Amino acid sequence: MKIMVYSHDTYGLGNISRMLTICQYLLEEIPKLSILLVCSSPVVHCFRMPKGLDYIKLPCIARNELGELAVKYLEMEKEEMLKLRSDLIKVTAINFKPDIILVDKKPFGLQEELRDTLEQIKIYDYSSKVVLLLRDILDSPEKIIPEWKTKGYYEGIELFYDQVWVVGMQEIFDIIKEYKFPPTISGKVKHCGYIRRRAEGKNRQEIRQELNLNSEEQFVLVTPGGGADGYHLIDNYISGLNHLPKEYKIRSLITFGPEMTQEKQQALYRKAKQYSHLKFIEFTDELTSYINAADAIVSMGGYNTICEILSLEKPAVIVPRVKPVKEQLIRAEFMDKLGLIKTIHPDLLNPKNLISAVVKQLSNADKNQSKLFNLDLDALPRIVDLIDKLLHKKEGRIKKEEGGIKIDKSIDKYSLVKDFFGEERGGLTSYTTFKKECTSFSSS
Repeated sequence: MKIMVYSHDTYGLGNISRMLTICQYLLEEIPKLSILLVCSSPVVHCFRMPKGLDYIKLPCIARNELGELAVKYLEMEKEEMLKLRSDLIKVTAINFKPDIILVDKKPFGLQEELRDTLEQIKIYDYSSKVVLLLRDILDSPEKIIPEWKTKGYYEGIELFYDQVWVVGMQEIFDIIKEYKFPPTISGKVKHCGYIRRRAEGKNRQEIRQELNLNSEEQFVLVTPGGGADGYHLIDNYISGLNHLPKEYKIRSLITFGPEMTQEKQQALYRKAKQYSHLKFIEFTDELTSYINAADAIVSMGGYNTICEILSLEKPAVIVPRVKPVKEQLIRAEFMDKLGLIKTIHPDLLNPKNLISAVVKQLSNADKNQSKLFNLDLDALPRIVDLIDKLLHKKEGRIKKEEGGIKIDKSIDKYSLVKDFFGEERGGLTSYTTFKKECTSFSSS
């Protein structure tokens, strides 16, 4: 079996980290599986690649805090870069011939760079199943609904996608209801639960020995994700140590994240010189191991970090990102109401209330609150089951006959083959027309 995974990271590490976690689990559970990851993360090489997984690195396009896109490294216009990326993706799909194409978050890819590929595989003689993977929350409904309507995402899912897998719980955030999915695509949605994260690599004792922790000290891990906008959080935490009650003996490890500028890193180093029990690292691909070893976590509210915290049942203080999207804020507020974490809005953050929240979490006053809500963390085994069911559906063919088209009703009535349209006619316009014809035939 072959799976092609498309993932774009224009800001932070969330997408690539999540998709690699899924890939690793699939490789462990599905025999003779090969996965080709197509991504643009500038730090993909820093992650361990399990056997059976390889990647094609697209040239980087970056997104700033305002959501604006620009070419990150090469001296090229953005439009030229997007054309190059689009061509690379299409050639990869055609030649790799995957059984499943798993698309992360954006139905047409970044700036519609995936559209040509989606149209091409519908008329290609090797038919891949196409699945859209969505995290639990994308952004506020007020932003997502008009954006998806304008960009034609609802229609795109109807035309090109076999299923939509949501790695979240419908009870926490119902994507179908909140984003007003039309009936034509709501039936394709499968809520899988959250992704359980495992502590791999170094065990808890090894991490604590590495940090020279003694039995009386408590370990606080501070992590701002990719780090591009993490300065405010770390700066407040360092200042907050002045307000730490004397009876608390804390050793802190702060991860900058690979996208924090050297200038900001140096400023934080200078500020932290007076604290001997404070250590910095720029990046680790064993973050889950450090979370497992910690007594409390201070972090932003990205999907992966929240899953790691909840999987390992760690007390946490979350300061969510609120721009350019509100996904982290919405998630953190939901989780706070359920008693799973403590959330501080970044506009209300100050050194004193941050360290006070950390102390409360360290006191274990809320240790058993997570048991009040049964969080579903079984997304990974459900995805394996969905893959099995998706690939073992009966497949048929569209046949040309005198007097029109005969469609085998046991198959996906929207499937296309190259010899019907001819390569020069492939595309969304002809496919949309043909879909209407298919609907009229299948209803007869």
